Amino acid sequence: MTPAIDGFTYQRVPVADGVSLNAAVCGSGSPIVLLHGFPQTHLMWRHVAADLAADHTVICPDLRGYGASDKPAETDGTMYAKRTMAADIVALARALGHERFALAGHDRGALVAFRAGLDHPETITHLACLDVLPTADMWEVLRGVTAAVGFHLYLMAQPPGLPEHMIAASPDAFFGHFLDIWTNDPRAIPADVRAAYLDACRDAVPSIVADYRASAGIDVDHDQADRDAGNRLRMPVTVLQQDWGAALGFDATALWGAWAPDLRHTTVTCGHFMAEEAPADIAKALRDLLSR
Repeated sequence: MTPAIDGFTYQRVPVADGVSLNAAVCGSGSPIVLLHGFPQTHLMWRHVAADLAADHTVICPDLRGYGASDKPAETDGTMYAKRTMAADIVALARALGHERFALAGHDRGALVAFRAGLDHPETITHLACLDVLPTADMWEVLRGVTAAVGFHLYLMAQPPGLPEHMIAASPDAFFGHFLDIWTNDPRAIPADVRAAYLDACRDAVPSIVADYRASAGIDVDHDQADRDAGNRLRMPVTVLQQDWGAALGFDATALWGAWAPDLRHTTVTCGHFMAEEAPADIAKALRDLLSR
C-alpha cells in the first residue's frame, strides 16, 4: 500500500484541460500549499504538514508529471514550464476555496513556487523556497568541474529521446542515487517512503525529464524577461538552503535578494531533504514566515 500523510484526506482536483492533481488536504485556518521536489512526491512534507495542520489549512499536491497526478505528454515545450505548473497550483487552491494562500516549495517545487510568486503576486501571500536558486541564476553559477554536481540537469536538458532512454533503462539506480547522496541522515527516508518515491519516478520518466528540460529553455526565458523588466517578488520571502555558495562560489543571499526585497535567507546544516531531516526546524521557519 502506498504511504499517505496521516489524518489527511485525498482528492483529485482538475486544474487544466485534461490535467488533475492528486492532493492531500487537512486542517483549518489560513491556507498554505506545500510543493515537493525531485525525486519525491507530496509525501516529503508528511511531518511538516502534520505540524502546520494544527492551525492552518494545509494542501500537499503532487506536481503535474509526478506521483499520482496526471502526466500529460509534452507537445510544444510549455506543458512543463514552471509558468504552467504554477497556474496548476493557483487553480488547485481556487478549486478548494482559496483565492489567496501562502506557498512553500522544495527543489523543483520551489521553482514552481518562485514562478507563482512572480506571475500571481495578488494570490501568493507568503513564499518559501527550499534549497534552490532561481533557474536563470542556477545556470549562471554552474561552471567548470564544480558543475558536475548538477550532471542530471545537463542530461535531462538534452533533446527528447536519449535522456528518457537512459534513465528508463535503470530508473531505480538513477533516482535512488539522488536519494542516497543528498541525504545526510538516511533514516529520514524510511524504506516504505523510499519505495514510494522510486515507484512514482519509475512511472514518470518522460514527464520528469520534460520538467527538467523546460528549466533549460522556456523557464530561463521567463526568468530573464522578469529580470529585464525589473519584476520582483512582492510578498515576504523565506529561503532556506545548504551552503552551495561556498561550494560553487556564489553569494546566495545576494542572488535571492535581487529578486526578493523582503527576504530572510538562512543557511542550513541538514541535507537537501530538509523537510524530512529537520521537520521541526522547517515547520518553525514556515510559521515565522506566516507571521510576517
